[in-house]
Amino acid sequence: MRVEIVAVGTELLLGQIADTNSQWLGEHLAALGVGSHFHQAVGDNHERIVLAFRTALARSDAVIVCGGLGPTHDDITRDAIAEVMNVPLRRHEEVVEKIRAMFSSRGRTMPESNLRQADVPEGATIIPQTKGTAPGLICPVGHKVVYAVPGVPYEMSDMFQRAIAPDLQARMAERGESSGTIASRVIRTWGMSESGLAEALAAYITDLDEEADADASGGTATIAFLASGIEGIKVRVTVRAADGDLAAAALDRHEAAVRAILTEVAGDVVFGIDDEAIEDAVARALATDGLTLGLAESLTGGLAASRLVNVPGASGWFRGSVVSYASEVKYEVLGVPEGPVVSEEAARAMAEGARRVLDSDVGLSVTGVAGPTEQDGRPVGSVFVGLARPGHETVAVAFTVPGDRDRIRQYATIAALDFLRRSLDASSG
Repeated sequence: MRVEIVAVGTELLLGQIADTNSQWLGEHLAALGVGSHFHQAVGDNHERIVLAFRTALARSDAVIVCGGLGPTHDDITRDAIAEVMNVPLRRHEEVVEKIRAMFSSRGRTMPESNLRQADVPEGATIIPQTKGTAPGLICPVGHKVVYAVPGVPYEMSDMFQRAIAPDLQARMAERGESSGTIASRVIRTWGMSESGLAEALAAYITDLDEEADADASGGTATIAFLASGIEGIKVRVTVRAADGDLAAAALDRHEAAVRAILTEVAGDVVFGIDDEAIEDAVARALATDGLTLGLAESLTGGLAASRLVNVPGASGWFRGSVVSYASEVKYEVLGVPEGPVVSEEAARAMAEGARRVLDSDVGLSVTGVAGPTEQDGRPVGSVFVGLARPGHETVAVAFTVPGDRDRIRQYATIAALDFLRRSLDASSG
């Protein structure tokens, strides 16, 4: 079964609010094993809403409509659905009384405009409202169906779970479809381009495509790439399976295969899974070895420290950061020899200074040029990262990162933390 989501509201098109409803619905439909191939957003215009509904019904088996069920003049979802169904709207007195009782329970009188929320397309089934004044609707259109729910997220999610999900599952059972589940896992990488990842995984993706062609049930995996800017490149693996356990087992297999391929091609580029950020990977590596960390930040101005303290329990391994933005602070606090401060030598001295000043096992430093002009003969985008560790020679590496001032600082932060992660993981391995 294919389900399409239509979000109604001019405020969505103007960018005044984000469409979190479609995101939530997409995730929960996948958990039911339901494909959602199209999402639409349409403004508060009757003709365009009708067109959006007819377009959705032409290519999908069911449509979930979010928004436009309020009491004001621009809440016209009910009217548009009635036109698509070619039926009149009928006022339901039971709904009127329920809305009136809701207002009364709050010590208020129901405005006459709320009567509109009791207008229901003939032949539709009401989804009772429990968290707001607007009821939802289940509207048959031939052998297809339109579900309408309020745009308020907690009202929408409540009606989906109470009424829409069970109705969809019943319809799928009538069609002889197994609901199953669709599950995804995101493999997060840093250090390879999107095209480089695609090239490395091309043969594996081809094998998956051939399996899909041979499997009419669609019970195989797909791979997609999500460029995420300063968070690196994400490789999303999606599987369809009979249940959650089988889906998890399939995801484990494909994750292991993708990791092995990428490691062979480019080394340890995978730093996390799903919501794991680079700081989580650093925390895990430090905790594994029982090490504490101190930072010396120039270029990044505290961004690395800010990310690290996002990790619960950071106080157990993070000592702090010296934001040595001025050259004098590098010289006087961190003991950097006077001279150029954008260099490998300065990065090494900063890392050793951070370790000494903050009494940490590991010292990590970042210095570089964010712009708008070059410094110490180095072009904008030059980054040097230093690392001082017990039992190891202090090292520094150079990066060149693109972008404007803000993006250079953000890229430098994740590049520094990823360098630390890789170094720690290599030592542990």
